[in-house]
Amino acid sequence: MSAEHVEARPGAYADSVTLMRVSADVRQSDGVQSALIAMATELNLDLALAMGFRPPSDVTPDQLLIAVRAADDAALAKALVAVNAALTAPAADRPDIARVLLPRTTASAARASGPGLVLISVPGRYAFAEAMDALDAGWDVMIFSDNVPVEQEILLKQIAAQRDLIVMGPDCGTAIVGGIGLGFSHTLAAGPVGLVAASGTGAQQVLCLLDHAGAGVSAAIGVGGRDLSAAVGGRTARAALALLDADPGTELIILVSKPPAAPVAAELRELAGGLATPVQFALIAPGEPDLTAATESALRKQGLAVPAWPRWPGRDGTRPGGALRGLFAGGTLCDEAMIIATERLGPIRSNIPLHPELLLSARAPARTATGHVMIDFGDDELTAGRAHPMIDQSLRLERLAVEASDPGVSVILLDVVLGHGAHPDPAAELGPAIAAARASGQVAVVVSLIGAASDPQDPGRQAANLQAAGAHVFASNAAAARFACDLVNGAR
Repeated sequence: MSAEHVEARPGAYADSVTLMRVSADVRQSDGVQSALIAMATELNLDLALAMGFRPPSDVTPDQLLIAVRAADDAALAKALVAVNAALTAPAADRPDIARVLLPRTTASAARASGPGLVLISVPGRYAFAEAMDALDAGWDVMIFSDNVPVEQEILLKQIAAQRDLIVMGPDCGTAIVGGIGLGFSHTLAAGPVGLVAASGTGAQQVLCLLDHAGAGVSAAIGVGGRDLSAAVGGRTARAALALLDADPGTELIILVSKPPAAPVAAELRELAGGLATPVQFALIAPGEPDLTAATESALRKQGLAVPAWPRWPGRDGTRPGGALRGLFAGGTLCDEAMIIATERLGPIRSNIPLHPELLLSARAPARTATGHVMIDFGDDELTAGRAHPMIDQSLRLERLAVEASDPGVSVILLDVVLGHGAHPDPAAELGPAIAAARASGQVAVVVSLIGAASDPQDPGRQAANLQAAGAHVFASNAAAARFACDLVNGAR
């Protein structure tokens, strides 16, 4: 009979990436059947319940949830020792840190080192205070954190503009500043193309396509996914366009955004028309060029050839006429795929729908979903207290297995985003899951692989492993989406 331990530990905190790694390591321990070590957010409590654990009724989100099930008492005791050791390891492994008096606040760090750029990656409810400390010290700010209220974003950007500073974010996942990649990013050759991006994975798609075409990058300024919304009004996008326009090393600007508010997009087009540097728009919206097409236009403007974008054919075999299910780590890539699929297949339900009436709760059981569905696993609702799905693939892997077993599903569309900060070997986890999904011979799997040549995961190796598992793999997300739609329609 198995042994089980469930504990809500007060006064304990670790970041979601650390907790993901602890959970993964403990699951590998001898005799451990399942384990979840995570902050007790609503999402993680739901996950614990789905795993058969029963968390305490009085648990709160600021407590650390430790849930372990093992084959027997001895294996459980050993696993709990491993949990405690892993949670205390960083300080023990770095005695040099204990001997150095480190700044305890953003303000004290800024005062000690002088003006620069502050990268903020704390739970969203704490990001505003840290960003204000940075602005008060005269620093520019990049807010990697998500789940930051939009009212706080607007105020931070208003204050930054008054002080001739810039706030990148919140939810700014990707940037390249001074040749250095920040957040989820890539090592790219220097060159004349600059990006302003209200999108993390959208920027990564464009950057990786430019890299494949041999075009270098001067900078990529992330502005946060809501910057081109009606509420925020493109505040940081305006500042970023001005910065790149003033940069002598930037000859062309590409403005990338997830679906923008139409009036904001129109205002930015008018602003761009008055700049000395040409601007190529890559806006995710019906009637606009997709990210790949916009990148091709940018290459032509630079006098560069447009290459054949890589693809790795997979295995045939699917049930035409069934549903398309998209399981995305990148919200912009999900948006792009939905626009393409809507034109070819009809309405797509989603947790980030193109139209409000198509809203689908990401927490709704997969079996209740009908028709064509795409889920953004990187949405704020699914990342509270959890690592981003580009790091932690567990929720997507679970959903992939469920969708593959649904007789009404014929094609599953995925994105895999590589680069610094992302999962070190996503194909090692996704490959077996895709092979299992393909085992019935009735479901096709299509993958958009977003990666640059220098990425530590090796895009070629990742593509080969995903292809070996039976997936059709594309370097262009737009091409992957069109191919997936063709499979559903029986055109392939």
